Amino acid sequence: MHRVRNKPTATASVKHLIKQRGGATTTEASKSAANDDIMQEEEEEEPSIDTDKLSYEIFSILESKFLFGYSDEPKTKPEPANSAGSVKNQRGKICILSIDGGGMRGILPGKALAYLEHALKSKSGDPNARIADYFDVAAGSGIGGIYTAMLFGSRDGYRPIFTADDTWQFLTKNAKGLYGRGRGRGGILKRVMMRTTGSAKLNKVMKESFAELSLKDTLKPVLIPCYDLKSSAPFLFSRADALETDGFDFRLWEVCRATCAEPGVFDPLVMKSVDGRTECVAVGGGLAMSNPTAAAITHVLHNKQEFPFVRGVEDLLVLSLGMGQLLHVSYEYDRVIKWTAKHWARPAALISNDAAADTVDQAVAMAFGHCRSSNYVRIQANGSSFGPCSPNIDTDPSGSNVNMLVGVAEEMLKQKNVESVLFGGKRIDEQSNFEKLDWLAGELVLEHQRRNCRIAPTVAFKQSVHRADQKTRDNDIGVTARER
Repeated sequence: MHRVRNKPTATASVKHLIKQRGGATTTEASKSAANDDIMQEEEEEEPSIDTDKLSYEIFSILESKFLFGYSDEPKTKPEPANSAGSVKNQRGKICILSIDGGGMRGILPGKALAYLEHALKSKSGDPNARIADYFDVAAGSGIGGIYTAMLFGSRDGYRPIFTADDTWQFLTKNAKGLYGRGRGRGGILKRVMMRTTGSAKLNKVMKESFAELSLKDTLKPVLIPCYDLKSSAPFLFSRADALETDGFDFRLWEVCRATCAEPGVFDPLVMKSVDGRTECVAVGGGLAMSNPTAAAITHVLHNKQEFPFVRGVEDLLVLSLGMGQLLHVSYEYDRVIKWTAKHWARPAALISNDAAADTVDQAVAMAFGHCRSSNYVRIQANGSSFGPCSPNIDTDPSGSNVNMLVGVAEEMLKQKNVESVLFGGKRIDEQSNFEKLDWLAGELVLEHQRRNCRIAPTVAFKQSVHRADQKTRDNDIGVTARER
């Protein structure tokens, strides 16, 4: 739990400044004090919200300057002091990335991430720019959780392991190994064998991708959910918690394996924290949180230690990537009326996950209110010219399904962006998803540049000794891994 500081009032600040003035006479000071008392009485009768807010912002900046020891000399030329929003610019915006959960439809957000990273390179002029350089927090569920680990996991503590283009290619390369052929067809024994084979393949791929890394080995705060069968409750893997105690630090490959463990597709995973004290029996994150945007926003708003200046959603810049809402999956009444429980299993999971993700999108849009267009971007496929898709779209590894999804992803980027409107459903924006991502890339680069001229740090991430640094340090002092 974080401590909340009381707001300093404008009157208190005036009194403090009067005490510091050496040139004032006693009489002048007495008159000033009397005037302050009158002002205080007037303010108690008619409080000024604007004055109090401005005073709080100024004191927050000065306090952080005192705590962090920042110099008065900015690294680059700052904006004029009297420019509109200059105090707000000193707070900056916390940049959040959220990726929905899903299976093979993960190709869609993967393509969006690849385009965004390309735009960041172009607008920043840095050919080595990565997604992790411009986002402060990342949350992902299911395949989105794997993407989060790929984009923010690091072996050296400086650069991420994978590029954004690697994300969707991960699915296309490993589809048949993970999902087998025609999953869901054939007898019970065949389905069980396929599920077991897919689980073993997923384990192998995750181990090869993340090896010995744990949650601590991510560059920025990450949030990846699963559902814990042992406690019958959602479980959120968090870098911030891992840095607090080893009891919440888990191996990254197991975190990815857990969030993807969709029942009936992959086996549940029994996993323990690095120190062995916390055990979890995990199934897929989509059951608990198919759209983790709200969890990421809540994490930032209530984490004053790492994000000291955030006061509300107006201080956030959020990108939420969807999996393509159902993609016009067709359910004909004459057919579904004959379905039994086993026939409904896959379609019900698909409908539930997509409906939950859309509900979160609507709720987040309502929370942002009138600043939703400038602070919240949702990228989601709005139908497709490829026609109705199979209910098994997320588990179909066939080349035709992969090619279709790649085509849908490219079509999605060209579509007009669809916004959730406060109490008004959805509306089609004038900009395409391409244009929205281009605009967002510009905002991310601008925020990155502004941080060089702020008095206080916009973020204050918890740090850990990186594995490579720890090994070097241990060699210097002759400490073995067993002794540590």
